[in-house]
Amino acid sequence: MSDLLSRRLAQLGEPANLSLLGECLHGIERECLRVNHDGQLALTPHPQALGSALTHAQITTDYSESLLEFITGTAKDPAATLAELDSIHRFAYDKLDGELLWSPSMPCALPDEETIPIARYGSSNIGRLKYVYRKGLALRYGKTMQCIAGIHYNFSLPEGLWQLQQQSEGNEQSARDYQSARYIALIRNFRRYSWLLMYLFGASPALDKGFMRGRPHHLQELDASTLYLPYATSLRMSDLGYQSSAQSGLTPCYNDLASYTDSLRLAVGTPYPAYVEIGTKRGDEWLQLNTNILQIENEYYSSIRPKRVTYSGERPIQALMSRGVQYVEVRCLDINPFLPLGIDVAQARFIDAFLLFCALEDSPLLENGECSSCTSNFLKVVKEGRRPGLHLQKGSQQVELKVWASELLERILPLAELLDRSQGSSTHIEALAQQQAKVADVEMTPSAQVLAILRQGKSFTEFALQQSLRHAEYFRGQPLSAQQQQAFEQAAHDSLAAQAELEAQPEGDFDAFVAAYQASILALAV
Repeated sequence: MSDLLSRRLAQLGEPANLSLLGECLHGIERECLRVNHDGQLALTPHPQALGSALTHAQITTDYSESLLEFITGTAKDPAATLAELDSIHRFAYDKLDGELLWSPSMPCALPDEETIPIARYGSSNIGRLKYVYRKGLALRYGKTMQCIAGIHYNFSLPEGLWQLQQQSEGNEQSARDYQSARYIALIRNFRRYSWLLMYLFGASPALDKGFMRGRPHHLQELDASTLYLPYATSLRMSDLGYQSSAQSGLTPCYNDLASYTDSLRLAVGTPYPAYVEIGTKRGDEWLQLNTNILQIENEYYSSIRPKRVTYSGERPIQALMSRGVQYVEVRCLDINPFLPLGIDVAQARFIDAFLLFCALEDSPLLENGECSSCTSNFLKVVKEGRRPGLHLQKGSQQVELKVWASELLERILPLAELLDRSQGSSTHIEALAQQQAKVADVEMTPSAQVLAILRQGKSFTEFALQQSLRHAEYFRGQPLSAQQQQAFEQAAHDSLAAQAELEAQPEGDFDAFVAAYQASILALAV
């Protein structure tokens, strides 16, 4: 353990400070495709009974009209966050009219690109902007890739913790800048060690053959309709999943917040030749918001993001630049097809300990090629993380994944112990023990468990559909209480009213609205 980590742990372990760890906040966003009972993509519109995808706080759509996104509020205990996610699922199932939520991250057998419906958000300017942005994504990356689903885990440490550490370290930055610098340091450590999460929680080693659309690939055939890699953990996070040649040169530097926001601002303002060739409009029809490397900053694909809650009409990058980092969003988690919610409380508690380790451990700048070795380690683990004897790059040395994983879990153990002490429980240590068991026996990882079932003669689609039906039975078997049901019904009703009110207001020209939206980021001071 580093001296710095020891000092920070000792300080947080003091009776006067221990309660700070109970103030961490957690939120989850879970994406999932709607499918019919045959496991085909549901081509029906977003169910009106769920409310407005534009204005509902908990239930919206992501890329496609068929790709639901469930969003929890924040809670101090991830068990409460998961309970909220569970109730959103139960309400959704009450309204799905026989449709199912697809259980894994990789999509069902998809119709042709033209048929996949882009999400719609009504006739207001902001609703139209969201639609045009998604049309741009279809042009740039294809609709197939946009149908991949995942789990985003939002996590923050209390401001009191940052203030305590800033004071004891004699740091003279503003409180906002110190907090931002520490979150960026967390992100650097996440980049160093997130390969471990892919080994432990990756759950997409196989996919439906149609996903590749005839593109060249190095996958192997498991059966007539299933492709896989024998040692893969997460094909979703490989170069088969979210990929972009335009973004390949964009590697925001996580050495400080300013370098991160500058690189994104530059990408949102820099034309990309292939997109320029397409243009923004064909006649009066909008094709994409602009012809730059990124249409908006959220288009940047990353495994983790620094975040700040935005005000109405404010862009994410504006919020970061004006008020600093407030929390991190972990974006690399696969949906576990064995779990009804795709994630469980043991995984959440381990992620808390992992993120706390990343936050408190010393985090030097990523220099001298370390950035590329972080990327290389991550990609190696998503494609062949269960390969016996696999080695990763650790500094100037090659080290076996199993050895490094065991060492990391040992280093995370004191963080799990501290979290348990702060909460009077043993749940974090138990969660860590589950991960140690996966390092000791690779067959206990979700990716190995998925392949074990597929090798018994089930196609990817058959397995996923079977799990989807099981989860539907689970959610439909335990309806919400009358009070919960009424609260969800009211939220759906209110969201539809809010969208109608927005659309009834006089609005200016859409072209001018898009121009002003674009200018809002370009005008920011460097």
